[in-house]
This record gives sequence, structure tokens and C-alpha cells, in this order.
Amino acid sequence: MASTPGTVDEYIAAADPAVRETLTRLRETIHAAVPDSAEKIRYGIPAIAIGGTRWLHFAAWKHHVGLYPVSRLDPALEERMRPYRTTTSTVKFPLAAPIPFDLVAEVARALHRAAV
Repeated sequence: MASTPGTVDEYIAAADPAVRETLTRLRETIHAAVPDSAEKIRYGIPAIAIGGTRWLHFAAWKHHVGLYPVSRLDPALEERMRPYRTTTSTVKFPLAAPIPFDLVAEVARALHRAAV
């Protein structure tokens, strides 16, 4: 993207056409898991408020979409996220494989529970 988008809609519109649907579904999935959450661009990427004080960011890259920051969660959920966890606070989903939107929703709900 050439310039920093001002809104999440602008970010998605400026993304590679092949990933726009994935970004839209990520956005919808997080909002469905954490209803009535504000959203905005932070650090140049979309972010959705989690629990009023935390933000869950998502972004598209050449080979993956990522969620940031995703703190450590309960062991069972961490085990499901293990194939996607790349650092302490980053989760990456390869674009070459189906995105586990159900897992994204669980992560958003878990982060929300931890924040409130």
C-alpha cells in the first residue's frame, strides 16, 4: 500500500484483490466474537477494540495474514494456535491454506475475557 489508509474500509480496498475477502471475513469474525467493538487504523493496519482497553490488529502480507498482539492464552487454545504462533504475540495464517476463522473467533473472545 502506497499510503497509510485512514479507515479499515480503505485498508481493505487497497489490499491485493486476492486477499480482500479474507480481510473482510477476519473483520466480520472479530466483530461477531466481540460485538459493539470500535475499530480504527493503528500503526497503519486495522485494529478492533477488545475489552475497551486492548486492540486486536490484523493485516495482510504477501504470504499470510496476521493477528497482533495475541498474548498467551489458556493451554488448550494455545495448543490449537501452535501451528500459527510465530512469536510471543504474533499469530500468522498462511494464505495458501484455509484460514481457521473459528479459531480467530475463539482468540478474540479469549482476549476479550482477559481484558474485562
